[in-house]
Amino acid sequence: MNDIQTAYILIPLLLPLLTAVANLVFDKNENLRDSCSSIGAAATFLAVAYMVPHIINGGTYSLQMFELYEGINITLKVDGMSMLFALTSSFLWILATFYCVGYMRGLNEHAQTRFYVCYSATIFGAMGVAFSSTLLTLYLFYELVSIFTYPLVMHHQDDEAYDGSRKYITYLMFTSKVFLLPALVLTYVLTGTLDFAPDIVNGIFGTDPGPKWLIAAIYFMGFFGYAKAALMPLHNWLPSAMVAPTPVSALLHAVAVVKVGVFSVCRVMLYVFGIDLLERYGLGLISAYIASFTILVASMIALTKTNLKARLAYSTISQLAYIVLGVAMLTPNSITGGLIHIPNHAFSKITLFFCAGAIYVAHRKKEIAELDGIGYKMPYTMAAFGLASLSMIGAPPVAGFVSKWYLALGAMELSSIGLLVVLLVSSLLNAAYFLPIFIRAFFPKNKAAFAGGVAAIQREEASPFMVIPLCLTAVLSVLFGLYPDLWLKLIEVVK
Repeated sequence: MNDIQTAYILIPLLLPLLTAVANLVFDKNENLRDSCSSIGAAATFLAVAYMVPHIINGGTYSLQMFELYEGINITLKVDGMSMLFALTSSFLWILATFYCVGYMRGLNEHAQTRFYVCYSATIFGAMGVAFSSTLLTLYLFYELVSIFTYPLVMHHQDDEAYDGSRKYITYLMFTSKVFLLPALVLTYVLTGTLDFAPDIVNGIFGTDPGPKWLIAAIYFMGFFGYAKAALMPLHNWLPSAMVAPTPVSALLHAVAVVKVGVFSVCRVMLYVFGIDLLERYGLGLISAYIASFTILVASMIALTKTNLKARLAYSTISQLAYIVLGVAMLTPNSITGGLIHIPNHAFSKITLFFCAGAIYVAHRKKEIAELDGIGYKMPYTMAAFGLASLSMIGAPPVAGFVSKWYLALGAMELSSIGLLVVLLVSSLLNAAYFLPIFIRAFFPKNKAAFAGGVAAIQREEASPFMVIPLCLTAVLSVLFGLYPDLWLKLIEVVK
C-alpha cells in the first residue's frame, strides 16, 4: 500500500472534526451551520464506504502517526471490525443530522451551535475508537468521546441536567482512571508494547493463571465491560443521561459511548486476550454469565418504567449485553451474532429514540400512559416504532432476528441450555415491554381518545426532518434482516 493510500485513513477521521470547526465558524447563520453538518456527515460516510471493497477482500489500512516512547505508539488501523462500526456510525450520522434540525428548531432549543459542535466532535471520537490499533489510542479516543458528550448530556442546564451529567462523567472518567490506566501501565511494563496482538496477555503471564492474570482481566473487563458498556452493576449512569435531548439519547445508545463501549469489549476480548486464552481460563464463560444477568435484569427493570425514554434506556442496557454475550461464548456463530448486533441494534434503537423525540416535539408526551391513540395521530412514526420493536424482540424478518438466530446457534454449539433459555426468556421480556406501547397507540385503554370516531382524529406528525429519518432507519432494519450480506462479509474478515 502506497503512502497516499495509507494516509487516506485520516480523511474519514478528520472530516467530523472539520465539521465541528465549520459549525463554530458559521454560528450566526443557522442554515449554513446545519448544512455543514449534513455535508460533513455525508462526506464522512462516503470516505468510509470507499474503503469497504479493500477491507472485504482481506486488506487493511494502517498508519502509525507518531511514537510517544519506545513501544508506545499512536497508531490507526482499519480492518473488518473497524469497518463494521465506522460504516454504521457514519451513515447514521447523516440521518441524525437531519433529525436534529427538526428537533432543535421544533423546540427552539438554546445553544444549538454548541450542540452541533459537540455532536460532530463525538463522531470524531467514535471514528477514532473504530480505527484504533493500540490500547493507548483506544483509550485516548474513548476519553474524548466522554468529554465531548458531557455538554450534550447537560444541554438543558437545569438541576436535573446537571445531576445527570455529573453522574455520567463521574462514572465514565473515574472508571477509566481506576481500571484501565493501571492495566495499560502493567501491560507496558511487562511486555514493552501496547499494540493489539493476539494473546498479548498470555505473553505477560505465560501459562500461570495466578493473581496477576486475574487482576489484568478485572482491570480490562471492569473498564470496558462494566462502566463504558453499561453492564450491571455499573450501569446507572445511562438512565441518568436520559435528561439530554432525544437526539443525544439516540447518539449515546446507537452510535457512541455505550456502542463504543461494547465495541471496545469485543476488541479487548478478541485482540488482547484472544479466544484461546479466554477459553483456557474460562473467562469467556464468566463474561457470558455476567452479560446474561444484565440481559434479564435490565429487561425486568424496563417492564417497570412508565417513562418512554427510561424504558428505552434499560432496553439498551439489555440489548448491548447481547453483543458481549455473543463474543463471550467464543463460538463462530455466537461471535457472528454478537458483532452483527452492533449495526442491527444501532438502526433499530436509533429508530425508537427518533420516534420518542418526534412524539415529544409534536405532542409534548413523555409517559407511556399518555400514548393512547397516538398511532392514529402519528401513523408513520408509530409504524416505524413497531418495526423497530420487532427487531428488538428478534422477530423475523427484521434485523434483530438475524442477531438472535446466530446467538442461539452459538449457544447450541456450546451445548448450553442455560444460555439458550436466557435468549428465549429475554425475547419474551422484550415483547412484554415493547408490544404494550404499540398496542396502546392503536387500541387505547382510554376510549376518550376515540371521541368522535377514528375518522375525526387529525394527523399531527412531527416535522418531515424528523419523520423521514426515522422511517428510513426502520425500513433499513427490515432490509438488513432480509439481506445481512454486507455485515456478514465484514464479520467473516474479522473471524
